[in-house]
Amino acid sequence: MLHIDTELCIGCGVCEATCTFGAILVGDQGYAVVNEICTLCGSCVDACEVGALAIERPAAGDQADFSGWSGVWVYAEYRNGRVAPVAYELLGIGRQLADERQVPLSAVLMGSGLGGAAQELVAYGADRVFQVDDPALAHFTDEAYGNVLFDLIQAHHPEIVLAGATAIGRSFIPRVATLLGTGLTADCTQLAIRPEDGLLLQTRPAFGGNIMATIVCRRTRPQMSTVRPNVMKAGVRDASRRGEIVNVAPAAARVAARVKVVRSVLEDGDQVNICEAEIVIA
Repeated sequence: MLHIDTELCIGCGVCEATCTFGAILVGDQGYAVVNEICTLCGSCVDACEVGALAIERPAAGDQADFSGWSGVWVYAEYRNGRVAPVAYELLGIGRQLADERQVPLSAVLMGSGLGGAAQELVAYGADRVFQVDDPALAHFTDEAYGNVLFDLIQAHHPEIVLAGATAIGRSFIPRVATLLGTGLTADCTQLAIRPEDGLLLQTRPAFGGNIMATIVCRRTRPQMSTVRPNVMKAGVRDASRRGEIVNVAPAAARVAARVKVVRSVLEDGDQVNICEAEIVIA
């Protein structure tokens, strides 16, 4: 965290001018105050001439107690009346990770009028499905969906959370990670468990795809990843599988988003979604 020594701070405003995120303000109190959007980039620390700012980080050897965090979760995206294909792909890799960690695999399903979607997720490998069926979730909004997922994670403490790197996943999963104070590895193309310590190995392209970077999240939980569609193999459907479906009723205030969807219109036509194609020739 960023620590401000109010005894040393002279309220000159240099740190406020330096911060490109607008995370520091100098008010009438005469010293700087940092807000929650601080990214700990350190630019203000370097700019402060009186040494009033310092970033406090955990020592390299420090390790928090994560014994209360267990389980693999998949956010099962539901749009236009059906589960998105990437959800079944996430259940496939999620099943592998959960089996290796010897923990349950859960899915989070949100929307309105979900029908038998939860049972379909069980058929594709989920041991448990948190089903949040609420009219307020009929249309996706970052705020409402983010609040619901955040509350569920806070209540149940999964060690791994996976979501699709779709327009929806890329939109609200970073918000959830920020609220939780944990890391997020985006656009992963490979996931595995490191044998020696059970950490999630999250591999993704870096530097324009010229190299592949493998990232681990050692100091915070949950370990969160978004996964590119069509890179993981979907789980095998087994209609005889049995699992637990947990119906969740969110508090009205948590799904009362400040953004109001006035109308949503699906475009008519027979166009194919190339994101769901196995082969694309260009």
